[in-house]
Amino acid sequence: MTTKTIIDHVLVLHGLAAYAIVGALCFGEAAVLVGFVLPGETAVITGGLLASQNKVSLAVMAVVVVTAAIAGDSVGFEMGRRFGPWFLARPALARRAGAIDRGRSLIQRHGGLAIFLGRFTAVFRAMVPGLAGMSGVTYSRFLPANVAGGVIWGVGYTLLGYLVGTTVESISGQLGAVLLGAVIVGLGARGWLMWRRREPASPQPMTQPAPGKVEIGSTSGPR
Repeated sequence: MTTKTIIDHVLVLHGLAAYAIVGALCFGEAAVLVGFVLPGETAVITGGLLASQNKVSLAVMAVVVVTAAIAGDSVGFEMGRRFGPWFLARPALARRAGAIDRGRSLIQRHGGLAIFLGRFTAVFRAMVPGLAGMSGVTYSRFLPANVAGGVIWGVGYTLLGYLVGTTVESISGQLGAVLLGAVIVGLGARGWLMWRRREPASPQPMTQPAPGKVEIGSTSGPR
């Protein structure tokens, strides 16, 4: 199922079903690595769009998003603390070894600041809680950064979705529908590509010149 298909299914929901689906996607991003399939901000913006269509309450959706994001990251932290080595051996994470190493290094050097900023970076958002747990960060140190990031991120992206929806409503006919579709698909594609981007290949070892040959730019002759 593609990102667009998931969004299309969510956009027809309203009330409790909409709160449940958006909340589950936000919770699962770090808790069960749903973020590898659907970036969290795409789900949150979709929740804001539903609020702009009066299918849900904007305030309640923001509370659901913030609560689910904080709870999901807390579960991800605990999973990393208990099962970190097992997670790192999964194929989905093996090809992101470089990003994982950089994330652990940032957490070890900057602690809470790295955890807070990781919430706003698509590449690290789903991984940072688990990396913090397996890096020896205490939960009492993790929680304040998690809460601060969850509140700002959750409220900000919910409002962004709401503003996009209300702006589109003021544009009549087909143009509004096209603009709305382009915004949703564009945001989803951006997150998808960032997650799927492969790590750059490791540099190949330099080969020694064959005996009797001179390397280009060398000032010495063959020995």
